[in-house]
Amino acid sequence: MTVLMVSGTGTEIGKTVVTAAVAAAAVAAGRSVAVLKPAQTGMEPGAAGDAAEVVRLAGPMITAVELARYPEPLAPDTAARRAGLPTLSPGEIADAARELSRSHDLVLVEGAGGLLVRFDEAGHTLADAARLLDAPVLVVTPPALGTLNSTTLTAEALRARGLQSPGVVIGSWPAEPDLACRCNLADLPSSSGLPLLGVVPESSGSLSPESFRAEAPTWLAAGLSGTWSPESFLETWQP
Repeated sequence: MTVLMVSGTGTEIGKTVVTAAVAAAAVAAGRSVAVLKPAQTGMEPGAAGDAAEVVRLAGPMITAVELARYPEPLAPDTAARRAGLPTLSPGEIADAARELSRSHDLVLVEGAGGLLVRFDEAGHTLADAARLLDAPVLVVTPPALGTLNSTTLTAEALRARGLQSPGVVIGSWPAEPDLACRCNLADLPSSSGLPLLGVVPESSGSLSPESFRAEAPTWLAAGLSGTWSPESFLETWQP
């Protein structure tokens, strides 16, 4: 794949760290990588946003592009209207991704929150940009109680729009997972119909960049340039 969309089942679930892990694993596999953040919300001008965090963790060889920034931590459409700033159309997002794909092996497009968060007044979402690009959508989800429902709803929304997904990555696996987390490991693929492609430990974003880059491939399956094995992980954490 040349362009991979990265969407969460919600917000604050580790989507940026997963994006950085996918970028780091791809670079370790010898691929050139760009990360595109269409809309950064909740950040004042000059502050380091999600794209900059991916570069910090995955390495300075990553190309980072941010299309729009809005100061309030809201959905992009709402944040843009409240700030009196232009919204983003799916065409603008797709054009930027295509341009980056001309000079990079992999372009990661990190969405804002969940798949159907609105980007403009017409109600366009990351899914609309994915359709224009014919790009797959990687789903990032939390491990805890409630994730089966939100992940399955996201998978159904993708299928309803004719979009493909390579699978699901758990964005913040706790050091001491409870029963729900351990059961969800096995239940996520059967519930959502999507394979489990990785598990990123909680607080991975606080690792040193050197440690993050060294460990990132061990959190992701081969389809994401990693060495992680779902079978061995499930065996370790079976309830």
